Amino acid sequence: MEWFDLTVVTGSLPEFWRGLWMTLHLTAIALVVGFGFAVPLSIARLSKNPWVSAPVRAYTYFFRGTPMLVQLLLIYYGVGQSEWMQGMWEAGNPFWLLFRDAYFCALLAFTLNTCAYQLEMFAGAIRNTPHGEVEAATAMGMTRSTALRRIILPSALRRALPPLSNEVILMLQGSAIASAVTLVDLTGAARNVYSRHYAPFEAFIFAGLLYLAVTFVLVGLFRVAENRWLAHLQPRRSASAQKD
Repeated sequence: MEWFDLTVVTGSLPEFWRGLWMTLHLTAIALVVGFGFAVPLSIARLSKNPWVSAPVRAYTYFFRGTPMLVQLLLIYYGVGQSEWMQGMWEAGNPFWLLFRDAYFCALLAFTLNTCAYQLEMFAGAIRNTPHGEVEAATAMGMTRSTALRRIILPSALRRALPPLSNEVILMLQGSAIASAVTLVDLTGAARNVYSRHYAPFEAFIFAGLLYLAVTFVLVGLFRVAENRWLAHLQPRRSASAQKD
């Protein structure tokens, strides 16, 4: 094809693989760390104490209500260049080294963003836990914390799988903004190939195909997980479909 020079892609494969690796591990670490914070914060989100729940609501409102690119730029250019951070540099505090590192700033922005979305998913799943499960735990003499640990949270996490799969895919695609702070992720690699060869179709179509391939793999993995851990809901879904 005259409009697509395959040699541009084959000659730039190492750069594309490095960019893909940057995208994958940056996204994976952000999702895992965000998950670790989202679970306890989802419990705080449902607390009846406003001093506990209000800060969590404010956090999710900000990070779900503003673009992730703005959040990344605020962390990298805002916090990193602030007088407070420069004062730490002058005082010899090594903490400022973190915010001058583009990788750390991108990872922090992605983690805070996905944590906000995940905790709302888990909070909704906890809120919608079938009342019968809670009553059964109470009848067995479980305390609130024991029921939460053994019954409510495992059930909620299983039921949160479908929306969580969407968040993982959106996080993968949203990670393309990492190149805005000089990181060479998959999109950044495509941009470099384009600027070097003046071949926009070759660079960005191949990058898009790589994103598409990873998305298909993720969808397949979540489908397997749902079939395994949500199998008990299948008869109920089939019965409701027959009634309709």
